[in-house]
Amino acid sequence: MPVVVRDSNGIPVGDLKQEDFQVFDKKKQQTILGFSVEKRSEPALSVPTPGQPAKSANAPALQAPGAPQRYVVFLFDDLHIAGSELGRIQKVAQKVVAGSLADSDIAAVVSIAGTNSGMTRDKAKLQDTISKLRVHELYRHVGRECPNLDFYQANLIEMHDSIAFDSAVEETMTCAHLEQRDAAEHIASAAAERAVAIGDQDARVSLGFFRDIVKRLGGIEGQRMIILMSPGFLTMTPDAMLDKSEILDLAARLNVTVSALDVRGLYTTEPDASEHGATGALALASGSAAQYRRDSMLLAEDVMAELADGTGGVFIHNSNDLERGLQKLTAPPECVYILELSLANVKMDGSYHPLKVKVNRDHIHLQARRGYFAASPPKKKK
Repeated sequence: MPVVVRDSNGIPVGDLKQEDFQVFDKKKQQTILGFSVEKRSEPALSVPTPGQPAKSANAPALQAPGAPQRYVVFLFDDLHIAGSELGRIQKVAQKVVAGSLADSDIAAVVSIAGTNSGMTRDKAKLQDTISKLRVHELYRHVGRECPNLDFYQANLIEMHDSIAFDSAVEETMTCAHLEQRDAAEHIASAAAERAVAIGDQDARVSLGFFRDIVKRLGGIEGQRMIILMSPGFLTMTPDAMLDKSEILDLAARLNVTVSALDVRGLYTTEPDASEHGATGALALASGSAAQYRRDSMLLAEDVMAELADGTGGVFIHNSNDLERGLQKLTAPPECVYILELSLANVKMDGSYHPLKVKVNRDHIHLQARRGYFAASPPKKKK
């Protein structure tokens, strides 16, 4: 578990010891089996616990003399970014690439839809790749269907939320000009099932691509970081939550730091006719539909916060100063504590295990992994 600790002024705290930390798994305190401190531009300082074996031979190698100081992947989420958001972040990213990368840094500009500059020190090539990014609408919810159900409301319906279902049925009767509730219920149920399937596939594709980037970086020596620029996306199904858990496991093992920037800045949750069409915006104006939209937009950023907190990175949101935010993200965490735990006594039953880290010091702010999925073992074939 990578953990970043800062004081009340945001200054990194780098003098903590193993005994200062406590970790709770489902509210039960766990034994910390290993402890190490990683500081920027310094090799990892391992502090073995008495009676515990030394670090395994397949642990990430330390930076060799003459190796690049950092490998940075600028990851653009072009599956979810809106056109106006993309244009703004392109201008910001081009300035940051030109001014914030050191000559020894090797970087890549990559997008979930497939854009890839390759690893390079050529800043002009990175800027050119950024300029060529385009919005892709493969799984995007456009709000022109009847009923207008997004992934969030559809998932509530699939989880048997009667209020969400009644709202969808009423909207269906209005937009489809139906008088019979039975027919509207059938249409609403089918629409919810379809929206959940599309939304889950969207999350799986996005997370699968992200996992691949982490794997590729894991085979490189030196400081490795991913900077995700996204408005976020929903990861609510068990499969998506398991994918997130596996990515955090992988990033921790490979020592890859993930930071994230919410490209929406200070956004509004009010309906926009240009984004959803006149019919969709009208539907969103109703009380329950508007609330579902607000909840969905707030939950969308959770995946970015989890990836950053769980890998020792930084998550910047609710700020219109995207340039300053992106500049901050290009600097790796000054100090990261690595806590090693055992899963030997954890029942692998497919349940979610919330994690809580506490530090024996007042007035500090912690960034740490929120939890993990204890994946069930595959069933044996008869």
